[in-house]
Amino acid sequence: MLHNNTRLFFWGGVLVAIVLLSFCSSLFSPYDAYSIDPLSRLKPPDAAHWFGTDNFGRDLFVRVAVAVRVSLSVGAAVALTAGFTGLTVGLLCAWFRPLDLILMRVCDGLFAFPSLLLAIAIVGVLGPNIANVVLALSLVYVPSIARVIRGAAMVVKEKNFIEALRAQGASSGRIIWLHLLPNVISPLIVQVTWVFSVAILTEAALSFLGSGVPAPTPSLGNLLLEGKAVIFTAWWMTFFPGIAIVLLILALNIIGDDLRDGAEPGLKALPVRVMRQLKKGAQRG
Repeated sequence: MLHNNTRLFFWGGVLVAIVLLSFCSSLFSPYDAYSIDPLSRLKPPDAAHWFGTDNFGRDLFVRVAVAVRVSLSVGAAVALTAGFTGLTVGLLCAWFRPLDLILMRVCDGLFAFPSLLLAIAIVGVLGPNIANVVLALSLVYVPSIARVIRGAAMVVKEKNFIEALRAQGASSGRIIWLHLLPNVISPLIVQVTWVFSVAILTEAALSFLGSGVPAPTPSLGNLLLEGKAVIFTAWWMTFFPGIAIVLLILALNIIGDDLRDGAEPGLKALPVRVMRQLKKGAQRG
């Protein structure tokens, strides 16, 4: 059960702590993320600057906090946009055969390109800013969500109660949104959680390559890019943004796995039920 899952609560607490620190950083540090102080350039972590300062004398703790905010905002926007679009496409493809033949071929075409390269190409065409990064990553991850939702919906579509609803004259819209939709919520939650974490990682990669969130807005990717040039003399400039990425991705992935296990307890009990049936059959034989 979820309430007994210590791992879920631990990593949920880690995620909540990161979110609170990022959005309430002004309570812990008086510095501004954009204020330049050449006299404090590349100072190591101390009582005044918890994470040290960067090559322009800016407080790194505040900049990492703002970068985590940006990453969380991008990840949440991508997860919601791709989740809603993928859900709609998957349900329509599962119910309407002509749309399935068209939209799934489009998804197959998008799958032919590596996600990072496709995102770089889209941002390169549209221009590097937060809105275009969200749009590019949403287009990249819609096909994976759509295919999962389509597969789950097609299983439900073959159930007897769906046939009964069609025989009674229920409209396609009623069946899709009132009967197919509730039965695909579990895989949707898993996919959206996965997209949330992967979008944060991909956004960091885009920013590190210079195709993501443009400076001076801090993001975890461009903070790593700035620290790369001084990694041997100012280790803190890459260490703290890197730790933030690792903790965010780890927390989101573990929370997603535990939510999936809690939402589908029947799958975990399936081997036990099968073994019991086999034992009963052997005893009867």
